[in-house]
Amino acid sequence: MSDGGPRQQLAAVNDPATILEQLARLRAERGEDVAADPTVSVTPRSTGFDLVVRGTRILTTAGIVAREIGVTNGRITALEPLGSDLQGDEVVTLADDETLIPGLVDAHVHVNEPGRTDWEGFATATKAAAAGGVTTILDMPLNSIPSTVNRPALQLKQFIAAPQAFVDVGFWGGAVPGNKEYLRELHDDGVFGFKCFLLHSGVDEFPPLGPDDLEEYLEVLSSYDALMIVHAEDSRSIDRAPAPEGDVYDRFLASRPRGAENLAIAEVIERTRWTGARTHILHLSSSDALPMLRTAKADGLDLTVETCPHYLTLVSEAIPNGSTEYKCCPPIRETSNREQLWEGLLDGTIDYIASDHSPSTPALKDLQNGDFGVAWGGIASVQLGLAVVWTEARLRGLGLEQVIEWMAARPADRLRLRSKGRIALGYDADLAVFAPDQAFVVDAGKLHHRNPLTPYHQKTLSGVVRRTFVRGTEVDYETPRGRLIRRGID
Repeated sequence: MSDGGPRQQLAAVNDPATILEQLARLRAERGEDVAADPTVSVTPRSTGFDLVVRGTRILTTAGIVAREIGVTNGRITALEPLGSDLQGDEVVTLADDETLIPGLVDAHVHVNEPGRTDWEGFATATKAAAAGGVTTILDMPLNSIPSTVNRPALQLKQFIAAPQAFVDVGFWGGAVPGNKEYLRELHDDGVFGFKCFLLHSGVDEFPPLGPDDLEEYLEVLSSYDALMIVHAEDSRSIDRAPAPEGDVYDRFLASRPRGAENLAIAEVIERTRWTGARTHILHLSSSDALPMLRTAKADGLDLTVETCPHYLTLVSEAIPNGSTEYKCCPPIRETSNREQLWEGLLDGTIDYIASDHSPSTPALKDLQNGDFGVAWGGIASVQLGLAVVWTEARLRGLGLEQVIEWMAARPADRLRLRSKGRIALGYDADLAVFAPDQAFVVDAGKLHHRNPLTPYHQKTLSGVVRRTFVRGTEVDYETPRGRLIRRGID
């Protein structure tokens, strides 16, 4: 932490003029025009099918069926019965144990570049995403320096991301004290919405909004139909909770009580009700909040909810003391809580699943001491999310179609990504070849994300992504071909 307060930090590292100077230097070093558009455009390649995929198990909007897919210029332009003998420059025939699924849409990824690239970066994060069947990620506005809280900061991040992306990348803007005047320009530049915290974010350069600030910002965002996504924990409750110091996980769990989430979510619900804004609850971990969320949805509020793979699979009772790789905020809770989160998914109260991929260096995880009070809170999982959720879902008798709905179609719908999340005519040919019955043991050292640390290390999971295609081109992990995407233009 710095000696200066949050507003001083905002002025220092998020200052638009300072960021523009940094961006100009970087563009000059790369030999590019300062005014260059960082969004990569799609150039048509040829007529006819560039790619054909054939198989007995292709997950379409009609379910898992035998089909042939034709791809032209990155889009699905034919979807025919198997045996139609479509021809293309490249033909992929699925093996008997493979299912073709739409590329996943992960709406919650902390890439951390620029500024904290030793934690994660665009090259490593997007390789990890592709290896996990994720073809679109949305980058969070904090943990990078500067935070994405004004137009120059977004331009800097786009400039850095564009030549490194192995999958398509979109961006969230940030809503912090003092940046209300910058929200509209970020919206006009294509961010998918705005993230805020209702308590300290963990980094001083991204300070929280108070409840009244939240309402004020929601009123502004509702005037142009922008989405606010909220880290909902109440700081007052956490201030009164036991301190988390030490290596005992239950003590850390007690320091982030369910009540902190419940109170903050109630604030978001009521402020959404009063303003008519569009809101979204991030990484729900408290099942106690489900009844009021059901009521809010029944009342017609434009409110959605996500949860994460770790809340659906891991349980506090099984976390060894000192195992800070499990630390995240809000925390992994009890088995009974996990079961109710699954019920919330199945009844539609929880809309979709996102990774909240939030890695850091091993040193910041305090592995040597295992002190939950000082360790960074975040779980690295963008490469493993599909396998983690599928492993748990199949034990519960759920089908692959349902898992993909939660991890591809529904987030795409909420983000208004009109050509992502489904295998259907006119959609981007974002595809993954998935072997749902193949088991593997997680080796953290072989994952693509920058730091080899994950709570899933040495766990046996089901489901292997064998190949990933972004707009019809296979990811080779050597040449970045991902595209920067904007809200409303995908």
